[in-house]
Amino acid sequence: MAVELYPAIDLRGGRVVRLSQGDYARETTYGDDPVRVADEFAAAGAPWVHVVDLDAARSGDPVNRPIIAAIASCLTGRARLQTGGGVRSVADAEALRAAGVARVVMGSAAVAEPELVNTVADVIDVAVGLDHRAGRVAVHGWTEDSGVSLDDALTWFPRAAAFVITDIARDGMLSGPDIDGLAHAIAHTSVPVIASGGVASLDDLSALAALSGLAGIITGRAIYEGRFTVTDALAVLGSQS
Repeated sequence: MAVELYPAIDLRGGRVVRLSQGDYARETTYGDDPVRVADEFAAAGAPWVHVVDLDAARSGDPVNRPIIAAIASCLTGRARLQTGGGVRSVADAEALRAAGVARVVMGSAAVAEPELVNTVADVIDVAVGLDHRAGRVAVHGWTEDSGVSLDDALTWFPRAAAFVITDIARDGMLSGPDIDGLAHAIAHTSVPVIASGGVASLDDLSALAALSGLAGIITGRAIYEGRFTVTDALAVLGSQS
């Protein structure tokens, strides 16, 4: 089965941006029309679009939710929408489901209260975002060490639809993915693993696709900077299915 591609849109102030290593002071803007970007991803054949609401992640205020709803509407019948950032309650999940989101990503709230994932999973599919530095899960916009190891966290969420695993040191840096760390995670859970962070080339995609059991790959900056297209990425992933 082919590894699924999740081209990413990070929203801040209604714009398409990327942060380097999650640092809000190191932001690059790639456009001001996220719906058009999502439309292009779907038109190229992406099965999913991954959206992160950076404003909600930082403040809890879902100011970009109307944009998320517009993206979901644009994708209807073509691709599914996975959305994270500021998903901290059942009410947040319900609002996103009503907006047309197929799956939410919960990070800090899930680590702080693992049982909440079970409750939200009754409303909508939940991917748990496990963002880590050297195997230690970070929370609150990557500003705090949770005190939890990635290995332990992988055992906490039996109802998760997926784990989105991000090596923070690599995120937005185009430095290559953490192949060994991802292989270790895949071996330690039966929950599907989606890789995030560091993808810079089609060779990186090939290396990830060769990981037995990997479910998906999130990539953003490499697409925006023209290192490859969604069409190119899908061809590589399809050739290794």
